Amino acid sequence: MVEVNKEEKEIILKFTLQGLDFETAGEASGKIKRVLQQLGVGSDVIRRIAISAYEGEMNVIIHAVRGVMQAVISPVCTSITLDDEGPGIGDIELAMREGYSTAPDYVREMGFGAGMGLPNMMRCTDKFEIQSKLGVGTKIRMIIFH
Repeated sequence: MVEVNKEEKEIILKFTLQGLDFETAGEASGKIKRVLQQLGVGSDVIRRIAISAYEGEMNVIIHAVRGVMQAVISPVCTSITLDDEGPGIGDIELAMREGYSTAPDYVREMGFGAGMGLPNMMRCTDKFEIQSKLGVGTKIRMIIFH
């Protein structure tokens, strides 16, 4: 879904993500990237947004039952919010360590779940916030300035 907020000069992209749907994994972050390219955002900024959006999208696909990803693109920044229903993260500090992963073996055999998702998201963003509750889900908010 795409909305345009003319007063705030924002484009809002909203995607529903389904856990374990590897067929469509990456489509939402790809659409965000294409909109940013059409708007003429710098390639280095687009790269950072695309990486953080893709890693967030894959985290929902791999670990959650379902989730929503929303990107709000303004003239000065892009804000990406991921809100999922899933097992949640018990130890966020541990989950932020490079290489730490709770992905099942079959997901790793597909080439995902290397434990770099959260660290890559934080590395590529200017602001990164994560909240999680066991048995409920995880919410991540990232801001990348243009």
